[in-house]
Amino acid sequence: MPPLRSTGPFPEAEHPEYAGQYRLEACLGNGGMGVVHLATSASGLRLAVKVIHAEYALDPEFRARFRQEVAAARRVSGAFTAPVVDADPDADRPWMATLFIDGPTLAERVKRNGPLDPAELRRAGAGLAEALRDIHRAGVVHRDLKPSNVLLAADGPKVIDFGISRPADSDLRTETGKLIGTPPFMAPEQFQRPREVGPEADVFALGAVLVHAATGRGPFDSDSPYIVAYQVVHNEPDLSGVPQDLLPLLARCLAKDPKARPTPFDLMVALRASSPSCGYDTQAYIPAQRDPDPVENPAPAAASDRATAEAAPRGRGRRNRWALAGAAAFTVLAAAGAVAIGPAADDDSPSTPTAEQGFRPWSVALPDGAEDATPVCSAGGEDAVYCAAPGVRAARLDPADGAPVWSVEDPGTDGATGQSDEGLTPHLTAGLLHVATPGGGRYEALDPETGEPRWDLDVSAYSTVRTVGDTVLLVTDTGLVRAIDAATGEQRWRKQHGGPGAQWVSDPGGDGPALAATPSSDGTSTLISAVDPMGGELLWTKRLAGALTPVQLSDGSLYLLVTGPDGFTHAVVTLDTSTDVRNVRRVPLTVPADQAQATVAGQVVYICGAGGSLTAVDTARSGGGAEDAELWRLETGVAHLSRPVADARAVYLSAADGRLLAVDAQLGRVVGQTGLRMADDGSTFASVLPAPVVAGGKVYATAPDGSVFAVDAKDPARW
Repeated sequence: MPPLRSTGPFPEAEHPEYAGQYRLEACLGNGGMGVVHLATSASGLRLAVKVIHAEYALDPEFRARFRQEVAAARRVSGAFTAPVVDADPDADRPWMATLFIDGPTLAERVKRNGPLDPAELRRAGAGLAEALRDIHRAGVVHRDLKPSNVLLAADGPKVIDFGISRPADSDLRTETGKLIGTPPFMAPEQFQRPREVGPEADVFALGAVLVHAATGRGPFDSDSPYIVAYQVVHNEPDLSGVPQDLLPLLARCLAKDPKARPTPFDLMVALRASSPSCGYDTQAYIPAQRDPDPVENPAPAAASDRATAEAAPRGRGRRNRWALAGAAAFTVLAAAGAVAIGPAADDDSPSTPTAEQGFRPWSVALPDGAEDATPVCSAGGEDAVYCAAPGVRAARLDPADGAPVWSVEDPGTDGATGQSDEGLTPHLTAGLLHVATPGGGRYEALDPETGEPRWDLDVSAYSTVRTVGDTVLLVTDTGLVRAIDAATGEQRWRKQHGGPGAQWVSDPGGDGPALAATPSSDGTSTLISAVDPMGGELLWTKRLAGALTPVQLSDGSLYLLVTGPDGFTHAVVTLDTSTDVRNVRRVPLTVPADQAQATVAGQVVYICGAGGSLTAVDTARSGGGAEDAELWRLETGVAHLSRPVADARAVYLSAADGRLLAVDAQLGRVVGQTGLRMADDGSTFASVLPAPVVAGGKVYATAPDGSVFAVDAKDPARW
């Protein structure tokens, strides 16, 4: 949201007095979708409030785009963007409030004072490269980086306006014939292949922005957007006037082939090397976790014991929980603030064995695995870890030291594919190791001792593969279910269950029925269907209100998240599946979670949201409302986290930069974290982030540098 100094006349209808609770004090500028106003929060924060034009508020497409802008801005809010304070995409006049950034846009700066001098140019370039790295790590592609979307704040450039951004791993639904973006700063693929636009397009735009900053014009210049589009696709950029030492770097940014462009990290390093005085240190460093109490650090109680453990009055307990959560957030943010202190720890350095078992944390790369691709793993009891990655169909590792026992190369991938998907995780079922090949074409069962194949199936016609006990369910988009004997690969039955959009869950132990959660076509309800995995009989159904996403079937209860059309989860629903009554309980959240992922331990649901929030909700305490059920809430400060995994002691999460975090399950504070495990160039981002695995007193995790590593679950402070 640029703080534009516009004083031109606007229609009276464009001057609402309030946006939600915020009184609009002054008009800062008028953009394509709305008007930006200055406002002040109750605590005195200066805000920039974007209010959608009245004519667009009636257009469902623009509402959807604005809702997407809010979600994307929340996802990436941090040091390099304008943090979102509040928003209401569903208001009569949709609005979003961010912190006011007191500084001109790059476009205003160049127009008023002319091109940036070489030192300013390098500082701005390094700052924007760092911003893009942060944005891409959050899984977002901006797609409209241009001088008017760059604010020159006192502490560095900020990237704003995520109105047409997309998650990096989503399908782009660009309409035919509609130009999305600003032609002089669009990459060739945005004109030619808009559905294939990725992070490389932002690098191209950054190159064009820096040319504009250096010369006062773009590398492709014309009054006609059609001519500009032709130039971008076919002509070489005009780099006259660009400092000589930056010519090769900016030429690479503006390469027609996306693969030939540097990464944001490459740009940071290059700009730092060309200007040592810029002060940008890109060597990441995460300090080791310290024991907060040098005298005593008792192990946290199990989550299921919390209800009986509390003897303090509710009011005092609430204050203590928030104080602890705030302290934990400060700990993580302080660690994040120390990124530029010194070199990272050497992962190959000797590690300290634990006192009890002499276990040494280890880190290995899969044999024949692709570099810079995150593996996925599961535990086979306490004596085996099974993993897969691009180039590796399956591998067995020794839990003691990570040594490979056997590895099966995947001939279908040469290591050049993208990140692994959690759906490819090899897992033990009916005494065999079950593996789904990349792309979902084949499903195989291997001998867990040798890796030799036992049987395989073509599953290319199925959208879901779910293991329930010793049965494998293959499900089509239309709800046709085919049940396979997990030991032999033979078909058991074939019936219609569920429907379009159904999601299947089962008890982790393989007991009981398989449950399908099928949303209604209008999104107002969800049908839960219980199916006998052995015979295929429909056992019972229950229709629940709302659009629900199943999390876990555990101890006779199905846990589901209530998610609105904006992608925010605002409640947890539990369905009792152990009796014919099918009681339903709804537990609201105090703060909605964006793009929520969750796990269940006992009756506590741990919910992780985009942007790094982690909340513990005790569903047994729903009688007193959201605040009564919320045990604690932690802002980790980590932009992108995996699905959480919990045991009695801690909640474990993997970060997109390769860190493994442990959060005290009772107190909601960070008690341990490992160092960064990025690719050599620091640019790798895992768009699909596998959850850690807890087994045998160890935590196994994977990282974007292609490594699999293990640490002691009993002593996170030593990670």
